[in-house]
Amino acid sequence: MNAKGIEATALSIRSLSMDAIQKANSGHPGLPLGAAEIAAVLYGEQMKHNPLDSKWVDRDRFVLSAGHGSMLLYSILHIAGYKVSLDDIKNFRQVGSKCPGHPEFGVTDGVENTSGPLGQGIATAVGMAIAETMLAARFNTAKHTIVDHYTYTLVGEGCLEEGVSSEACSLAGTLKLGKLIAFYDQNQISIAGDTNCTFTEDVQKRYEAYGWQVLKGSMYNAGEINDLIDMAKKETEKPTLIILRSTIGKGSKKEGTADVHGAPLGEEDIRSIKEKLGLNPDEHFYVSPDAYAYFESRRKELSAAQEEWNKEFEEWSKENPDLRKKWDAYWNCLPTGECEDPVYKVGDKVATRSASGKSIEALTQKYEWLVGGSADLGSSNKTYFKSSDGIYSASNRKGRTIEFGIREFAMSQIMTGITIHGGLRAFGATFLVFVDYMRGSLRVAALTELPNIYVLTHDSFQVGEDGPTHQPNETIAGLRVIPNLAVLRPGDAEETTEAWKMAMSSTKTPVCLCLSRQDIVVYDKFDKDWKNTVKKGAYVVQEGTSNPDITVLATGAEVGLALEASAKVSGKNIRVVSVMDKVLFENQDKSFQHQIIGGAKRVVVAEAGAHYGWEGFAKKEDCFCIDTFGTSGPAKDVAKYLKFTADDLAALLSK
Repeated sequence: MNAKGIEATALSIRSLSMDAIQKANSGHPGLPLGAAEIAAVLYGEQMKHNPLDSKWVDRDRFVLSAGHGSMLLYSILHIAGYKVSLDDIKNFRQVGSKCPGHPEFGVTDGVENTSGPLGQGIATAVGMAIAETMLAARFNTAKHTIVDHYTYTLVGEGCLEEGVSSEACSLAGTLKLGKLIAFYDQNQISIAGDTNCTFTEDVQKRYEAYGWQVLKGSMYNAGEINDLIDMAKKETEKPTLIILRSTIGKGSKKEGTADVHGAPLGEEDIRSIKEKLGLNPDEHFYVSPDAYAYFESRRKELSAAQEEWNKEFEEWSKENPDLRKKWDAYWNCLPTGECEDPVYKVGDKVATRSASGKSIEALTQKYEWLVGGSADLGSSNKTYFKSSDGIYSASNRKGRTIEFGIREFAMSQIMTGITIHGGLRAFGATFLVFVDYMRGSLRVAALTELPNIYVLTHDSFQVGEDGPTHQPNETIAGLRVIPNLAVLRPGDAEETTEAWKMAMSSTKTPVCLCLSRQDIVVYDKFDKDWKNTVKKGAYVVQEGTSNPDITVLATGAEVGLALEASAKVSGKNIRVVSVMDKVLFENQDKSFQHQIIGGAKRVVVAEAGAHYGWEGFAKKEDCFCIDTFGTSGPAKDVAKYLKFTADDLAALLSK
């Protein structure tokens, strides 16, 4: 180990972090001051990476779960030679900066994930570790190992207090993810002060109970950290938590207190710290020449290591042309086989959750890189598939069905880790009402522009006897307000097939498929090119005329309800439109909307959910919606109780 280079790097991380946060007059100096050594050791000695090629597929991944300490990451990326300049660091936390307040995937070279809300980072790391094992099982051969890397993550008390970390780490232990190594920056401080007021559990015993190996050391002994990582790598069947005792804001006059967590240090304190570190108090954004020299030498070694991998990869490619073809398909989201779409005929009665299951079965035959499963609801969500190579587990890394357990939040963030890792794409499933458990993760997926697919079944009060706790009357409206999130509610089995195709074609937008528990009749479609038209969000199911008296904009099961209701109304010409993606439809140009709605004198909305968001199309009194909770009882009786039957809709249309 190059002790001089590590020491110079840790010194430079502290220097850059202090000055960047002070210049921005905003930031979190406590973590980079208190944990500089771990970044120096990881990037300098342990990680397999190449700053000249940040997308090398077999690189080790580092996830900063404690994302508020972003200057730790930006500093080491700059020193190591990634495309993060001193000017970028000087522009920390400013609009358009490559160094935003919390790391954002796709904004900064070398940043592996968007890590804002605490706890989501370590769950992302679990997903990345899963992806590594899946790809290794598929592509490594007896002669060549082309997938062999570690996933590291740095967490703090806040990450470990958030429930999502418990969910994800419990699953990681069950799955024996031996190449997952987490570092716990144990400074025992949170914003409220000493963590003794909220967090007195024995973290070591907790993680050992999860099935993890737990090691302990000091954050300020670089040699010890290096040795601990070596020990972690020797344990192949357990993920490892390395607890490193540290002092938040080390060197500051406020070290060891909550005051140093999330505010600039002030010029006086910075001068004092620099003097202690042997730096010139009047010099800003200082980087030790020894740190630059250390990484200049390391870059040559790291680039050489990638060149060796490139050579082995080419040898593997020549010896395994079919595997290489499949590899390219995995990493470029291309078909690996063929499949036929499920076939339905008008009059068939099929729940859209069941139709989704058939689509999944077909798509997994066409795209071997599609993996996923359910939060313990696979039989209800219809997410088990025959062509999956079984259930993914510690003994079956080729399995494509993932049993996430009753862990919706972790499921979503693990999906993000799998997809963001590359080479695979993930879907996850639960009941629509439980999406609120994972809303924070879904929002980050949308922000990160990841095409995760969420299969959300039991999409209305039609779950019946389970009662209002399971009836998502207000949920879809809440999902639609999240930017860059597609919310699709297909009206029958045929539309479900197309909804899955739309989801699979998405490249930068997560997609929610909201699906029925109850059977829905497959209906005839007036628009014979509806499969293309619906890609704009809506299409005409029943024309009426070009100037109908009423146009009903319906979603999901309510399309069939609208068709049934319109047949009960005499003396009025009624057009029925299926709006599979409301937000997509309302973002189309006015001419297309007019083409779909026609010259209707009146527009009525039919959706078994809250009316919010539909005001741009119809008056509130013309929204056949549900703005209350439901009740427990057989679905038909609940519909009568809520006055949400075909007769009730027909009465509204007759007005």
